[in-house]
Amino acid sequence: MNMTEEELENWQAVDYRMRKEGIDYCFEHYSRFEEIKDEEFHKLRLEFLSSMFKIREYVKNTIESYEEEDTNML
Repeated sequence: MNMTEEELENWQAVDYRMRKEGIDYCFEHYSRFEEIKDEEFHKLRLEFLSSMFKIREYVKNTIESYEEEDTNML
């Protein structure tokens, strides 16, 4: 894969942000990385964000269901 120096720097910036900020913060709050012109990267980034949302919702709903059960037992 031949890439320009600017493209390489963009990829290095993504790598740096993932390591320094944490991958969740990096993709959820830091940037959409529009300077990266790679369909697979953005597909995976969006799948990651979707999975992160789903697991947060699952955990939240599970806690709520246990709390409701506990309340109903009283």
